[in-house]
Amino acid sequence: MIRFFPSVMIVLSVGAAAVYAWDADWRRAIYWTAAAVLTASVTF
Repeated sequence: MIRFFPSVMIVLSVGAAAVYAWDADWRRAIYWTAAAVLTASVTF
């Protein structure tokens, strides 16, 4: 239960990265991918 909120944030960040990658906005896709990786590395 402690890791629920960070897990939701990771999923949302990956989703945002996928949406931006679909639109070929690579800067924002990389940003949101990095946000997901950073959150995952701090959480787990």
